[in-house]
Amino acid sequence: MADGFSFRVTAACGPARAGLLRTPHGNVETPAFMPVGTQATIKGLTPAQVADSGARLILANTYHLLLRPGPDVVAALGGLHRFCGWDGPMLTDSGGYQVFSLADLRRIDDEGVRFRSHVDGAEVRLTPEDAVAVQNRLGADIIMVLDECPPLPAATSALRTAVERTVRWAQRCRAAHRRQDQALYAIVQGGLDAALRTECLERLTPLGFDGYALGGLSVGEPPAAMWELLAAFGPRLPADTPRYLMGVGTPLDLVRAVAAGIDQFDCVLPTRNGRKGYAFTSTGVVRLRNASHRLSTEPLDAACDCYACTRFTRGYLRHLFMSREALGGTLVSLHNLRFYQVLMARMRAAIVSGDFDAWRRRTLAGPLFDGAAKPDHEQEQAE
Repeated sequence: MADGFSFRVTAACGPARAGLLRTPHGNVETPAFMPVGTQATIKGLTPAQVADSGARLILANTYHLLLRPGPDVVAALGGLHRFCGWDGPMLTDSGGYQVFSLADLRRIDDEGVRFRSHVDGAEVRLTPEDAVAVQNRLGADIIMVLDECPPLPAATSALRTAVERTVRWAQRCRAAHRRQDQALYAIVQGGLDAALRTECLERLTPLGFDGYALGGLSVGEPPAAMWELLAAFGPRLPADTPRYLMGVGTPLDLVRAVAAGIDQFDCVLPTRNGRKGYAFTSTGVVRLRNASHRLSTEPLDAACDCYACTRFTRGYLRHLFMSREALGGTLVSLHNLRFYQVLMARMRAAIVSGDFDAWRRRTLAGPLFDGAAKPDHEQEQAE
């Protein structure tokens, strides 16, 4: 692995595994959930609040930081960690997701992607070499190759094209990578076609990446189809490197994916939904704008030890949202991040104790996963 990095599996329970990822900015226990800070900030929260939630590894986005303030500005201000005040491990994605999410603003070919900036309309060219060079300048601990992420459902021909480009771009990213203190992860594409994903993985592993991610999921397919793919394919990813599921997901998704042997996750749901007054709790989903909470003296979640739950009532939180006070989004985002981190810690403990399968069955039968409430999957360009 890259200098200053190591990964080892410390316990396993079936395909589910607990591990320790060592980076130059600290260690991360896995499975781990990464809060998303697209513009080098977790919206509405300070780095100290994010750390207090239990998060150890956070994510920022190459495409958005390329547009503003630019990698030279970040480098001049001391690199990404100093720039945003986060002294723990960081990961930057490559901009590949914007190839998917900004489809009306880009053109893609074998050389790379040409974007029309959503900020000022300027044309931006992003090649695999550019994506790596920008990430080398930003200075995150973990960086990602540029890939093509097709929406689902997709024709087999479109999936095949995406796999071919992703493999070629991964080769170019590997050759362009200049910093030995940054781990470089590959991304496996192939949609819901397990055979195509296997082919993609078999072509990537000889290149010797520091970790392997699954991209191109949670992009339009039914959740059950993603879970089926994960169960079949997750354990095939290299056992001696971290396994990362990109852009996923709900608490239910996380439990299913950990059961398939995945180690790392990121998603905007905890903070994006928190800003909308939508809370994940031990008794199910709470929508704070509902009138039923107007006179409630209950905490948001009696089982949670976060600042929002130990200091404020649902009635007060609802008042903040109805009054359009920014504090409401901050408090519920803080709670949701803590909820996710506690969920991950419980999964790690269950794996170490050898009780993960029983824990998973009990948890999936509980109120959070009763199917009565669906998370808000509305896509946004940036978190």
